[in-house]
Order: sequence, then structure tokens, then C-alpha cells
Amino acid sequence: MAQNKVALKRRIRSVRATKKITNAMELIATSKLQRQKQKMELNRVYANTLFQTFNRVLGNANIQEIPYLTQREGKTLTLVYVSDMGLCGGYNSNILSKIKEVIPNDEPVFIVGSKGRSWLRRNNYQLFGELETGDNLSYGHISKVADKIMDAYLSGEITGLQVLYTKFVNTMTFEPTLMTLLPITEEILPNIDPSEDVLNQDIIFEPDAVTLINQLVPMFIQSLLYSYWLESKTSEHAARRMAMDNATDNAEELIEELVLKYNQSRQSAITQEITEIVAGAEAL
Repeated sequence: MAQNKVALKRRIRSVRATKKITNAMELIATSKLQRQKQKMELNRVYANTLFQTFNRVLGNANIQEIPYLTQREGKTLTLVYVSDMGLCGGYNSNILSKIKEVIPNDEPVFIVGSKGRSWLRRNNYQLFGELETGDNLSYGHISKVADKIMDAYLSGEITGLQVLYTKFVNTMTFEPTLMTLLPITEEILPNIDPSEDVLNQDIIFEPDAVTLINQLVPMFIQSLLYSYWLESKTSEHAARRMAMDNATDNAEELIEELVLKYNQSRQSAITQEITEIVAGAEAL
């Protein structure tokens, strides 16, 4: 009985220590989530303006002369966003499940984040490239990745680009989403509110619209990739906050159960001692 009480006390201390850790991680994740949401919202201002410009120029260009809009046979590269850290619930497993569902093994994959690399190798996917994210990944890092991808696209090494990221809906909802970026289709262009179009006057393009489009597309792709990374990172922090909140609640419930068992064990020991004392007194 004494050993049982000692074991219960030790376990209660252990769970309480774990609860402090998960609670601290929840607070950190909440703070990071708020900062990341601000970054995401600020980026939308730049992205929307760029998309408006792109749409306006595209409407005045001869599509046949733009290689980024031409459908070609060949391999499609998928850029995938996962996390570098764990303890974020089903965030990474949902993305990896989506990979298995939508990406054939013979198609190249560029992985951003360390959590999916070993899984991709085990499942015989072709790694086109990899990049660790961290919290300090900048637009410059994404630009370098985009430049490498654009070079591969123009050389014919790949004939398409799609991105698999986690779409941030709200702090409780985020879902793996696959978007096709190259060749450019209407899928990624109509998400602009016409009322926000500041370029609603007639414009004479200099140089011509086709030349401008070919210069704008790399910027357009960079902006999209950065926007999707911001959404994925925001979703990661939201998933981690929720996972740590659940872990803290579970720890609290477990502590209550263990304390109850400890008190029952202690009460049982006291009752047994009283019974032994009474029995001894009666024997005298």
C-alpha cells in the first residue's frame, strides 16, 4: 500500500510538471499565432495589388506569346509546406496523407520544412529540393526557391508547378489545399475583389503587355509561394496552440484522477490502521 502511494505521488508530480510545459508551449504558440496572423494580413495588401496589376496587364496581352500560360506534357513539380517542429497535432500528418492521395511517386517534390523529408524518401518520392523553414524564413528565401523553380520550368525540366499548403480558415480550422500555379490558370486569378481594383483606368503599356507579363510572372509566383507559406505557418501555430491546449486539459483531468486515487489509497491505509488498532485493543 505504501509503495502504491509513493508511486502515485511520483506520477502526480510528473504530470504536473508536464502540464506546466504544455501550458507554457500553449502561451508561446498563441503569441506566435498572433504575430504570424499580422504578417499574413499585411502581406495580402501587397499580394492583392500585384494580382490586380497582373490581371490588368494579362487582359491586354496576346496569351499565345506567353510561355507561362501554355499547357505542355511532362512532369509537374509540387512544392509542399510542412513544419520543422512537432507537437502540432495532425498538421503534418494531414499534409503527408494528402501527398499520398494526389501526388504520384514519379513526380518531383520540393519540400519546405524538415518533418516530411524522411517520409518522402521512405515512400520513394523524387526530391527536387528541400528547405528548412524555422520562424525566420523570409521573402528572400522563398524568392530563391521560386527562381530555381522558374528556371526549371523555362528549361523544360518541369512543365507545371503546384503547391500543397495548409489553408488557414480560422484558429480552429485549417485544411490541406492543393493549388496549381504553372501554367497559370483562372484558378488562382479570380480571387480578387473588383471593388479593390485601383487600376480601373485605361493604361498604355510600355514596354508591351507580353514583355511585362513575362517580367511579372516570377514576381507573381514568388508572392503566391510566400503567401501560401504564411498561411501554412499560421496554421501550424494554430494547430500547436490547440494541441497544447488539449494536452493541458488532459493533464488536468489526469491529475484529478490520480489525486482521487491517492486520497482513496491514503484513506484505505488509515482505515486499515484503525481496524488493526481496534482489533489489537479487543484482543487485550
